[in-house]
Amino acid sequence: MLRKILAEIVPGQIRVVADTEIALEAAFGQGPGVIVIAGTGSIAYGRDENGKTARAGGWGFAISDEGSAHWTGRLAVAAILRATDMTGGAAEDVLRQDFVAALCRPWGVSSVADLARAANSIPPPDFAALFPAVAASKDVLALELQSSAGKELARLAAIVTRRLFVPYSVTNVPVAMVGGVFRHSIRAKSDFYNELRNLDPRAEINPQIVEPFYGALEIARRAAT
Repeated sequence: MLRKILAEIVPGQIRVVADTEIALEAAFGQGPGVIVIAGTGSIAYGRDENGKTARAGGWGFAISDEGSAHWTGRLAVAAILRATDMTGGAAEDVLRQDFVAALCRPWGVSSVADLARAANSIPPPDFAALFPAVAASKDVLALELQSSAGKELARLAAIVTRRLFVPYSVTNVPVAMVGGVFRHSIRAKSDFYNELRNLDPRAEINPQIVEPFYGALEIARRAAT
């Protein structure tokens, strides 16, 4: 369907590919490696030296997408509500108040009770919109959430590295990071690195965030030659 729609407005050859393929191309060209995409959603995807591919995660917001902006935003609301339960609604410190206010702002609400109502609304709200508030906060809950996101993403990556690159068959596995979670959260990025190196010491992680746009250009260039 998408190909048909594009054909009506764009002249020439059209190839529709998944964002994982574009990101993999941007990171490794046609070579082997594993990418972890962590934006609104999340997924780990890789290819070995023989062209075999594997994935982990990315099964949707309701049941998966661990470590993503949506996942983190949803857990942020849950963490604030749990903290409120534990204090009986008593006033928190200034840092916690600032964090709550920052979470409320994207949804246009002004209290923890309103935040809970918005979170439970139908259709569901945009939990990913809360991620910038989590990434910018120094509140202990926000830091723990960023750390958890990085570790969850590392676990997804390790599943793919182990499936595609059997232990002792290779000594180094190229890994690249893609998406706003890595770009905006130093804590998530560093904990991803440390956790993945612990789970699979063969991982060679590119410290630069990969831009999938370049992969799309390369695929188009190759198709035109």
